[in-house]
Amino acid sequence: MNAAVDLHNHSCLSPCGSLENSPSALARIAAERGVSVLALTDHNSTRNCPAFAEACNRVSIIPLFGAEATTTEEVHVLSIFGSLQAALEWGELLYAHLPDIRNDPDLVGDQPVVDANETILEFEDRFLLSAVDLSLDDIARRTIERGGLCIPAHIDRPMNSIHSQLGFVPDTPFSALEVTRVPPGLDTRGLPLVCSSDAHYPDDIARRPFRLKLEPDTSASEHAFSQIAAAIAAHAVTLPM
Repeated sequence: MNAAVDLHNHSCLSPCGSLENSPSALARIAAERGVSVLALTDHNSTRNCPAFAEACNRVSIIPLFGAEATTTEEVHVLSIFGSLQAALEWGELLYAHLPDIRNDPDLVGDQPVVDANETILEFEDRFLLSAVDLSLDDIARRTIERGGLCIPAHIDRPMNSIHSQLGFVPDTPFSALEVTRVPPGLDTRGLPLVCSSDAHYPDDIARRPFRLKLEPDTSASEHAFSQIAAAIAAHAVTLPM
């Protein structure tokens, strides 16, 4: 089947995201808008991934799991996994490298951890927009060692991107580069390109997925993940113009 895939989305746990963007809302709206495979990538945390897995199962779309880390260079980078357990372990690693800065809800909003029914389980009190003490190379190496996809986010934006922070794409074995336009305006070193919605609000959901061929009987996250990884590596994805 020709599947719409969206690998970059935030839930209410991300302090820059809308409280309306619960994992269940993400899954429901994405399914309504024709997305087949959806990833949750909150800032420096995977704590809403269990609720997201259940929510996606309810609406029959395939969930992938990960996080958008902020590196020591202040670059945003996605680490995405086909296994919920792998993502939860990744979240623990990021949390261990996150500075102990408290979140101020009055300044940036709450960071709720929720279940699939939108019940608040607790509030994350460590500020999730901080940079972890891991470099871009560290994140890439550790993600790939764990079988994940490492994709620098929105490389052509003027903030928190490879372009804004480094000015060039380093010689690091990234799985792909996420772009907001084609061509992105910098040398991508021949790496595969993907695009994503980077949804923080309900209106953002499914605004910019890419497309690829998936086997019609694909259902399990890890099976779909392996196909997506192979298609990306082969430059066999279709980006919206």
